[in-house]
Amino acid sequence: MKVSEIVELLQGRVITGENITGHEVERAFASDLMSDVLTIKTDNLLLLTGLVNIQAIRTAEMSDIGCIVFVRNKVITEEMINLASECRITLVQSAFSLFRASGVLFRAGIEPVF
Repeated sequence: MKVSEIVELLQGRVITGENITGHEVERAFASDLMSDVLTIKTDNLLLLTGLVNIQAIRTAEMSDIGCIVFVRNKVITEEMINLASECRITLVQSAFSLFRASGVLFRAGIEPVF
């Protein structure tokens, strides 16, 4: 599924990475524990999280995650936007809860990691 479709499903807003929303996502992982994210070894992964800090971007960079959806309308800082832009990571903001966003994406065909 394309990131642009995910944005639509989650009624989200692309914060940065508008030019790469055609990126394909096959699986999703929802977590606020970045140490758990670092254990995932899969391609074309989407990260859903409510943890809004620079560590989420650094973790995505190290794990080759091309898109992060921040749930509960969390405010994404300018520092995070700048780093995500440098790393070519798409950041999306959604008002959905982590649970709802996960359910919507699962129902739409995004596979879980586990």
